[in-house]
Formats: sequence, structure tokens, C-alpha cells
Amino acid sequence: MSILRAKCPTCRAYTAVALGVGYECHSCGRTFSAGLVRVPRAWGDGGEEMVEAAALALDYPEASVVEEDSLVAQTLAVASDLPERPLVLGGCCCSHVGAVEGLAARHERLALVWLDAHGDLNTPGTSPSGNQWGMPLRMLLDGGAIDAAGVALVGARNLDPPEVEFIRANAIDDDVDRALQGADAVYVAFDCDVVDPDELTVFMPEPDGPSLAEVERLFIRIRESGVPLAGAGLTGLAPDPANVEPLERLCAALGL
Repeated sequence: MSILRAKCPTCRAYTAVALGVGYECHSCGRTFSAGLVRVPRAWGDGGEEMVEAAALALDYPEASVVEEDSLVAQTLAVASDLPERPLVLGGCCCSHVGAVEGLAARHERLALVWLDAHGDLNTPGTSPSGNQWGMPLRMLLDGGAIDAAGVALVGARNLDPPEVEFIRANAIDDDVDRALQGADAVYVAFDCDVVDPDELTVFMPEPDGPSLAEVERLFIRIRESGVPLAGAGLTGLAPDPANVEPLERLCAALGL
């Protein structure tokens, strides 16, 4: 299928056509502000719920479904198949790696707002579990797709000691305004376990997170910052249909 065509969520035909950053369905006439990239993989042990959650029925045209047998192949496939403005639905946070690498190649300076209850800053040598889903932000920083000055890590509260040291050594914080300064575009990586577990059904709930209303206000700030949204990703979910409405509300806050 052409990268310019996508499956319309309304009429279910491959008649949604890319027009700039959005899509228009040539069958039913609906317009959309992003193309959905499903990544039903979880790179770690026991992540079947996250894999199932990538099938949640979000109201965006499905531009591609990426199911590769290795994280390297997944990253390459996501990066090469990205719509002009992607909405990535994982799976685990490793689905953000290909999206950020692909978008960073399109922009002189891509900012990254990473919302997560966890740091995702481990390496194979520091990870207590060995699960790759605890490493994707570190992969992006070590690989040079982004630099620490353009990253805001928001909501992280369950951190391993090596992650704490890495954050300190690289002056990473949760200051979104700082991360956006001088950027020509921003990607928002939203691991849904960042929020209070009473408000979304997620794979790895952590207490004491922000409310959905607080995240929504942050997303509106990002939308109104003047820095264009290059794309966004939703990860770390459980396959609960009740997640769809709040997720679409948050996407709308970003302007998607």
C-alpha cells in the first residue's frame, strides 16, 4: 500500500489520502490531522497486554502496522514508513525510537517531551530486568538522534540508581519550556503509566502521577508554544476500550 494512503476509521476503506500533515478520506469526506502507525510489539518479558493495546480503535486513519521480528528492524520500518505527522500507538516505548529517529532526520532541531513514570534510561549493562522497554530514551540519546538539552522528562518517579546518575550528569529535567527553546518541531512521547492509575488502564501502573487534566493542560501549552508538533506516540497501555476517549481527548489537546 502506498505510504500516501491509509485506512479510514469511518468507512474502513483505504481511501484516506495524505494531504500535507493530515488526511482526507475520498470516500466519506472526513479529514484528519495525523496518520496512525500501529506498533504491536513489546520488547521485554510479559508485555502481551501492551501488544494487544496497539489495536485500540483510535479515530485516526491507519497509515501502517509495523510488526518486525527485531527491535532494529522495527525501528527502521517505523522511521521509513512515517506519515508527515504520525500518531504512533504501541506497544512499548521502543516504538518511539523509530518515530523520533525518522522525524529528527526531517528537522534541524527536534525537541522531545517524554512523559513516563519510568526513566527509560537504562542500558543492557545497567538494567535490572534486561527488558529493552526500559532503554528507549537512552537509545535515542546515545544514538545522537536528539541531545539532552532538547529533552524534557516529565513525571518520572520510579528510577533505577544508574538512571538517576545519568539524569544528573546530563542535566535532564522536566522543564518543557527549556526543551522547546530553539526547536523547530517537537515529538511528544506519552507512556500512559505516567498518569494516576485511577484514570487510565496501563500495563505498569505507578502511584502519585499527574491527573489527565494536568496532562491535558501541559499538552495545550505545547500546542500553543509556537513550536510545530512533528508527531506523538502513545504507549504502555492495557487493552481497555475505556482508554480510547481520554486518549483522544489528550490528542485533541495537542492539536491532533
